[in-house]
This record gives sequence, C-alpha cells and structure tokens, in this order.
Amino acid sequence: MHIALAQLNFHVGNFEQNTAKIIDAIKEAEKKGAALIVFPELTITAYPPLDFLEFDDFINRCYQSIEKIAAHCENITAIVGCPSRNAVPEGKSLFNSAWFIQKGKVKSVIHKSLLPTYDVFDEYRYFESGRKFECIELNGEKIALTICEDLWNVEDDPLYIHSPMEELIKENPSFIINIAASPFDYKHAHQRKAILRRNVKQYKIPLLYVNHVGAQTEIIFDGGSLAYDATGNLLYEGSYFKEELIYLNTKNTTPIIEKQTEKYELIYQALLMGIKDYFSKMGFKKALLGLSGGVDSAIVTVLAADALGAENILPIMLPSAFSSGHSISDSEQLCRNLNIKVDKMEINPLYETFLKTLKPLFGDKPFDVTEENIQARIRGTLLMAMSNKFGHILLNTSNKSELAVGYGTLYGDMCGGLSVIGDLYKTEVYELCRYINRDKEIIPENILTKPPSAELRPGQKDSDSLPAYDVLDKILFEYIELRKGPRELISEGHDETLVNRILSMVNRNEYKRKQFAPILRISSKAFGLGRRMPIVGKYLS
Repeated sequence: MHIALAQLNFHVGNFEQNTAKIIDAIKEAEKKGAALIVFPELTITAYPPLDFLEFDDFINRCYQSIEKIAAHCENITAIVGCPSRNAVPEGKSLFNSAWFIQKGKVKSVIHKSLLPTYDVFDEYRYFESGRKFECIELNGEKIALTICEDLWNVEDDPLYIHSPMEELIKENPSFIINIAASPFDYKHAHQRKAILRRNVKQYKIPLLYVNHVGAQTEIIFDGGSLAYDATGNLLYEGSYFKEELIYLNTKNTTPIIEKQTEKYELIYQALLMGIKDYFSKMGFKKALLGLSGGVDSAIVTVLAADALGAENILPIMLPSAFSSGHSISDSEQLCRNLNIKVDKMEINPLYETFLKTLKPLFGDKPFDVTEENIQARIRGTLLMAMSNKFGHILLNTSNKSELAVGYGTLYGDMCGGLSVIGDLYKTEVYELCRYINRDKEIIPENILTKPPSAELRPGQKDSDSLPAYDVLDKILFEYIELRKGPRELISEGHDETLVNRILSMVNRNEYKRKQFAPILRISSKAFGLGRRMPIVGKYLS
C-alpha cells in the first residue's frame, strides 16, 4: 500500500490555514498515487489547543473543518487528528481522536486511550479516555490505529494499567499507524525511536509514525517521522525541523542507517524554529534586545539574526558607569561579524537621577543590590519603550542557571516577550557558542573567555555571588531534570552546605519565574508549562 505521512507545521486555532494545508497535502498525495495520507495528532487544532477546547464554537469549527476535508477524500483515504465529542453524559465532553475518512465520509473515529498528564501534557484536563479498541480496514489490510501515548506503555515500569496494543493485536493487524504530537528535547528523538522499536519487536508487525513539526509558543516539535519493518529495522526517518510529505510503500523492506544527530546541532535548529514560529504565528517581523557584551546576549543576537535575518534585529547597548570598555568593543565586533547595525543609549544620567530622587528616603544606607537592580530596571524600561514604540518583540537573554537561582531582576533584565535561552544552563550556552563558532569566529573569542559579569558594581563577577557554573549547573541539572532531593545529592558527594544553598535559592525564586516570559523548551524539564512548583512552599526553602 502506498501511504503518505504529512509531517507539517500547523498553527493553534488557525482553522482556515490548517484546513487549507491539510487539503493541499491531500491533493498532492492523491496526485502521487497514495492510497492513504496520515496526519499527526490534533492536526486541525494544532497541539496543544489548551483551554480553547472548552469553547463550543471551537469544537464546532473542528467539525466544520472535517466536513471540508472529507469532500476532498473521494479518491484517497485520510487519517486526521481532531477532537470529537463524547456522546454519553458520563466523563469528559471530548475525546482526542483520529478521524478515518474514506469516499467523502467519516468512516470511523478512533479515540486516544492513554492521556498523558505529566511535564507539558495535561490531556486528562480536557479528554475522556477511549475504551473501545478496534482496527480499521483499508484495501484488505487491518490497521492498528493509535494516537501518540497509546504506544508509550511498553516500558519496564509502565505508567498506565492497560495497553491499547494488547487489545488491538488480538485482531491480527497488518501494521501499526501512530499519529503523534511528540515535543522536542535534545534526547527525545532517541527515546522516541527506542519506544517505537520496542513496540515493533513486542508485537512483530511494521509501524508507521507521523509527528508534528514547528513551534507552538514554547513547545517545539521536531518532526522525525519514522517507519519500521516487523523486525525493528528502520525503513525511513523523516527530516528534523522541516515540513515534508513522506511517501512510503508498505512492501518496502530495505533498511536504512539511522541519522546521527549532535546535541548542539539539534538545540541550534530547535531554537531557530522556536524563534521563527513565534514571530510568524504572532505576526511580528522584528526583534530587539539589550546587548551587554556578555555571552548570553551575544548568542541570542546570533540566533535571532539566523532565524529572522540580520536586517530584522535591533541590538541596543545600554552601558553604565560600571560597564567595561571591552563590553562595548566586544558587542560592536559581534555586530560587525553579523552585519547588524547596533545602537547605544547611556543609562548613567538616568541612574544618577534615580539616586538623587531616592536619596532623601534612602538616607545614608550603603550601596547594595537595590542600586544594582535600579540599573537593570532602567535598561528594561528603555528596551520596553523601544518595543512599544516600534512594535518589535523584546528578546530576553537570561539563561537557565540564572533563572534557577534568581540571578536576575524582575522588570529589569527579566523583561521580554520571548526567552530564547532560558532552557540552557550557562555551561550549555558556552557549548552552543562553540558550535556556532565551529567554522569561523562569529562570537568574539573574548566574549567566550572573559569572566562573566552583570557589571552592576565595580569589578563585579558572577562568581562573587554564585558557585562556579560547572559546579552549579551539575547540581541544578540533577535537581531539576533528574528530580534528586538534597539527601540524594549529598549522598552522591556534593557539598552539603552548597546543595542546601543552591536548592534554597531555586525554590525561593519561584515567584520570579512565574512572572517570566515563555521559554523555548529544549530539555526534558524546562521552567514554565512543564514544571509546576508552589511559590509559598516551605520544602527546600
């Protein structure tokens, strides 16, 4: 059977665009002789639609889209991901469904059974679990049609008490189709392959898998659609971070070599897609950012220029009396390397005015973090003024290490409409810079070798306030990504005082992160949608 997998980029709630893209793909697949075209999970709405699902009008428009799509399926069959209504009063009002459309009509609707409620997923908030399991039939073949998580219960410590495939395999299907919305993190493509291959080896039938591509706010989908034969050999691996219509023949049994992917190449491509889609789907074209001469603002400048074009980037230097000469010269060199115009606004006159205004109330209290934060907030105010005046999105340049321990100023350097590197630890930022500089020096070497500093007081260095980043990031990673508590961290050899200090900083600063911009997710546990911690909790504080 000739089958097309539609690995495409959809836009949450954009019914007109999504439906048109689906119909165009159907027409193209029909021309190429495909008997079946398969679209990802929740294609019509895009993933995740979140509380849009609570609006009756939203669901009505889903059904209207299905009708339009069905009219183009006279000579080709389609599987389309879309919500469906639950006809019985018990349970949630919706299912997460795969619509099987044939000869201009909906032939059957298959409901997702396993509904993830971890990390960025919250499907049981909206959907009822499907409990009826039956294969679909096409051209004499039985197909075990599953939806994303339905295949993820084959691990040694399963998350769910039942497995849809254990029921579907009883009907002796010819192959499995899995339609998915599987978000990117830099390890997930490998994990995804392992899970799918395990299904194939367990049930001994071929598998076709189609995934979304594109970014929806902070969640990035990498594509990487797959096909396996009945023995677990890889027959096809789709492109990453790229739309494509994939044409497969189920009779093909020629194995291919798995694509080799490098961590920072994946992260780089993911961040570019995250920036591009955030801007295009929000209707913005230009970005601005504060350029400090440090590594964080440097890499965000490079990523933004690569994603949007150098002509659409406005970096602004905002030096103070504490800014070093090399911060200005390094920033200027970076912009020359990128062929970007850079502007400069001195903040010292404003800073002095603030100090003069506050003097009667501050009295003789010594210089402390208050004066440091005033500088950061002046910069934030000026950058937001530029954003308002010209309609550019302000890109935030804070990294994950800083966000974790609260090393940032609310309404100052934490301003912005999108956080580009908020899911990269400081050590990862440096590694990504080295990846960017792999062929030629784009980010000046001095930026990468000088001690990092906020430059908010004379001679300031990050190390004055924080442990060395290689030490800090290891503890943060094990706490945040691996969920290791203080006792476990200490038992592994980490200094007890340091562990308690770091974890306390992380948890005391949750209130800051709750007020922060959306963060492009590239790890298995990013701040934001996928991590939910109390602000007033006593544990670890």
